[in-house]
Amino acid sequence: MFDVLKRFFANLRNIFKIPELRRKVLITVALILVYRIGRHIPVPGVNGEALTAFFEAQKGTLFGLFDLFSGGNLTRATVFALGIMPYISSSIIFQLLVTVIPYLEKLSKEGDAGRKKITQYTRYGTVILSIFQGSAISLWLEGLNPAGIPVVASPGWGFRIMTVVTLTAGTAFIMWLGEKITEFGIGNGISLIIFAGIVAAMPGGTIRTLNNLIHGEMDVVTLIIILAVMVAVVMAVVFMQQAQRRIRVQYAKRIVGRKVYGGQSTHIPIRVNTAGVIPVIFSSSIIMFPQTILTFAGGRGGIVEQIAQMLLPGQWLYVIVNVVLILFFTYFYTAVVLNPQDMAENMKKYGGFIPGIRPGKNTAQYIDRIITRITLVGGLFLAAVDTLPTVLITFMKVPFYFGGTGLLIVVGVALDTMRQVESHLLMRHYDGFVKKGRIRGRV
Repeated sequence: MFDVLKRFFANLRNIFKIPELRRKVLITVALILVYRIGRHIPVPGVNGEALTAFFEAQKGTLFGLFDLFSGGNLTRATVFALGIMPYISSSIIFQLLVTVIPYLEKLSKEGDAGRKKITQYTRYGTVILSIFQGSAISLWLEGLNPAGIPVVASPGWGFRIMTVVTLTAGTAFIMWLGEKITEFGIGNGISLIIFAGIVAAMPGGTIRTLNNLIHGEMDVVTLIIILAVMVAVVMAVVFMQQAQRRIRVQYAKRIVGRKVYGGQSTHIPIRVNTAGVIPVIFSSSIIMFPQTILTFAGGRGGIVEQIAQMLLPGQWLYVIVNVVLILFFTYFYTAVVLNPQDMAENMKKYGGFIPGIRPGKNTAQYIDRIITRITLVGGLFLAAVDTLPTVLITFMKVPFYFGGTGLLIVVGVALDTMRQVESHLLMRHYDGFVKKGRIRGRV
């Protein structure tokens, strides 16, 4: 154990021995600090204390999910209140549109030039979504009056326009920060910004847990259980994020002139969790939608209120619907990302085949059958991790603050970042973070 820690910290020191890597790390840290500074710049005209009190009672709605991805900026009504969610939504929309719009599909196959064009469209979509969401938030803030204290002291068109411009500019600035981190920093800029916001909220959960222990609201045995569950869940998430099903592929020999090409054996790696955290985000957005509508309606919504009550975290219906939605979106997103027919055609085009399987249609069916099976495992795993906090809090009365969605994001981004740093270390003949094997990034 001590040898592992010693080697790990030695590799951390090696990071700063490589000038290029040191510069990337320092740029990344500096840009993330700029993002965190924005947390303390409020939107003009908003009563932050009244808004914070309102959010304390809305942790189980869509607002809580938005606040997670904004790094707590929505609760405080800062210039970064929209966070990076408009960019994530725009990216997902265009990923789906690429499969149904021939023009976008053509662009995606044109290499860097086509990807840059799609990225430009994604930016435009981000600005449009930010304007719509900023307008909705400005109108919502004007009508918010928790405990008789208005959140907006001077409502009107002046406040609305100022809020929309401020929030849209804040999201555009976060998007720019993320792109600069990707270009000049370690990489994965948008993911690292989300990562920083989630990690920054973890000390608060730790402090609350320790306060419960000090005041006798939680005993030592419960704390040990929490720590054991946290370690087990993190290990499981790391294992599943790295898990792959490798399909062996053999390439036939080709003679071109006097040279012989091909003949080697390789594999196609199919990730168990191809969809990542996207099914959890989609499921949370849909399942929390009735409660969010009820909040906008002032707490009285007839049948909407009844549905919202049944879908509150801790209810059996919430658990069942959440699991079903996560499985559905896992299969849906995997089907969008992986096309067995295209994989089979590309394999056949370059003279590849799966041993024992006929090329063409049979190969596509074989790959589709494998993807269907491992996607079920990945979907059930996502559902288990996302449902675990609800089960522990509601049915076991454990104050569990290690949320499933945040945990999946944190572990996935951490693994990607370690992989990129490790690649720089290995190029300069330094040891990586792990002695045996290498860290595989998410595909």
